[in-house]
Amino acid sequence: MLRVRAALYQSWRGFKTFPCAAVEVKNEPILGFREGSKERAELEKALQDLKGKTEEIPCVVGDEQVWTKDIRYQLSPFNHSHKVAKFCYADKDLLNKAILASVAARREWDLKPVADRAQILFKAADAISGPRRAEVLAKTMIGQGKTVVQAEIDAAAELIDFFRFNAKHAIELEQQQPLDSDGSTNTMLYRGLEGFVAAVAPFNFTAIGGNLAGTPALMGNVVLWKPSDTAMSASYAVYKILRESGLPPNIIQFVPADGPVFGDTVTSSEHLAGINFTGSVPTFKRLWKQVGQNLDIYRNFPRVAGECGGKNFHFVHKSADVHSVATGTIRSAFEYGGQKCSACSRMYVPDSLWPQIKQELLDIHKQIKLGDPVEDFGTFFSAVIDEKSFSRIKGWLNHAKTSPSLTVIAGGNCDDKKGYYVEPTIIETKDPKDKIMNEEIFGPVLTVYVYPENDYKKVLSLIDSTSPYALTGAVFAKDKSVVDEAAKVLRNAAGNYYVNDKSTGSIVAQQPFGGARASGTNDKPGGPHYVLRWTSPQVVKETHVPLTDWKYPYMG
Repeated sequence: MLRVRAALYQSWRGFKTFPCAAVEVKNEPILGFREGSKERAELEKALQDLKGKTEEIPCVVGDEQVWTKDIRYQLSPFNHSHKVAKFCYADKDLLNKAILASVAARREWDLKPVADRAQILFKAADAISGPRRAEVLAKTMIGQGKTVVQAEIDAAAELIDFFRFNAKHAIELEQQQPLDSDGSTNTMLYRGLEGFVAAVAPFNFTAIGGNLAGTPALMGNVVLWKPSDTAMSASYAVYKILRESGLPPNIIQFVPADGPVFGDTVTSSEHLAGINFTGSVPTFKRLWKQVGQNLDIYRNFPRVAGECGGKNFHFVHKSADVHSVATGTIRSAFEYGGQKCSACSRMYVPDSLWPQIKQELLDIHKQIKLGDPVEDFGTFFSAVIDEKSFSRIKGWLNHAKTSPSLTVIAGGNCDDKKGYYVEPTIIETKDPKDKIMNEEIFGPVLTVYVYPENDYKKVLSLIDSTSPYALTGAVFAKDKSVVDEAAKVLRNAAGNYYVNDKSTGSIVAQQPFGGARASGTNDKPGGPHYVLRWTSPQVVKETHVPLTDWKYPYMG
């Protein structure tokens, strides 16, 4: 029988009496921001307050705000003349100082009742849901180029859901206990990892940064949070909200840093207990190799968790609903400029449906508004994140225009005079193995391969074998036998798999997110098992009767 043993927790860890009742949590409602609404007025004021201003963001180690000589700037993607934030990189010495301060604070934090740690995340979620919502949204819009709806889905709803549901899962995890036997009681203690966790966050979701740092901390860990340079303002806002919600100093250190310097420093520390990462495959591989090379110096085997993107597919069968395919694909491929790990970037369409689907894609494409998401809330998506991203995507557009197997049927242009703007681009390929169908682009580029409708079985195998990634994918078909067949062939091709829906839009607690192969370690943030990843359980057996004999009965 599973149950919570509050008295035993008290004797072993000084825990308070622990509630057995389930915690009720629901997904945060997504606000509409219609003209005249309260949330719209609050957001417009927050955006106006930030207009043309540069926020100063230090490194934070403990309660100390530290400035180094290595000064950097976060630029607004859609207006790169606007310096959104001035910040500095932590050097190796400051990172090592943060590590030692974290490790020194770990024991007391780990002994704190999980219910108390959870309350910090509940309080932070309430703040983001209420009085701090407009601030976090505005900083995400201006700093990361998100439209109002994309910011709302990410920096409000998803981040709130991460905090609330993970807090709920942590509390409920404590209630999962082993069986007792006659004369003894067994208890599972969910300790934090011994050492520190390095959290390396991406630019594209404010929520991911909060989750990468916040969830390990919730489970009793201490964390070094390296926010993305291009999400600095929103990340710092989330960090401050956590501190204001009761997070003690030294539990999460806020340390912007050069990627290689951060990676080299944390992986060479004997105190490394884990890496919580979202970003590129090469960076994740580099970190993993460094951990492997340094295994002899660590006190434990570090936990390495990572999510690395995808080359996500939409497979269309001849029985599919054409309108659903077109609308779902436009959204998946072009929302937030394709800068989602789950964005559809390759589509497979039967020749019998292609004329209809192509026409509908082109009709919708003409209606897409690209521009400034702050000045015009009707913008569908804005500029890509920075100059490096712009140049990379521009290279793909040039490839599409010069390759004999590729034809640009919509978009294909880009302009970086004011912001890093790339048109939503649709490409048709004659070669399903062209590199544009294999490599991640992370931009508003969709490539379509048109296949003979009766060859769909071959195409399913083609989808599974073309790309090294396995993050998300979608199958559009009304024929149930095809849906069943596709599920078998594509069983390992996606960690998040959709039937008659787009490949983006996972919701915390509804579709826990992650993929395997080159897409990462598939730890499923947003699900109940994710919190267990950041614990080191200890089983305690307490026997209540004296041990009377060293012999076993059979020996008599």
